[in-house]
Amino acid sequence: MRKTLTIILYRGPYASQRVDVGLAIAEKALERGYGVNIFLYMDAVHAPKKGQMPRYFPNVGEKLRALAEKGARIRACSRCAAARGYVEEDAKDGVYPTSQYVDGVAIVNLRELGDWIKLSDKVIVI
Repeated sequence: MRKTLTIILYRGPYASQRVDVGLAIAEKALERGYGVNIFLYMDAVHAPKKGQMPRYFPNVGEKLRALAEKGARIRACSRCAAARGYVEEDAKDGVYPTSQYVDGVAIVNLRELGDWIKLSDKVIVI
């Protein structure tokens, strides 16, 4: 059975390298055959915003999209996202619709994080 790594990010992008470090760990874990979950909490819910154009930093939204294409499961906390204006409608099947995020990122209830932690082999909080 494949091992699973869950990474919880809670700081916003571009304020520090925490998001960049977390995404680099996720990429290496995927390359080594791990299942990877990335949960965006608190200000990290800003990371997958579409249309970012950072001049001097890597585009974390595009990095998240690319990781999702490689198989990472990426979720954002619904309460955190709602407080920051990303939730546009009520949840449908447990997922809150938004057009503001890059493809591959879903906004979900915090309970999903608990399920991930319970089923993960390793959990990292960055």
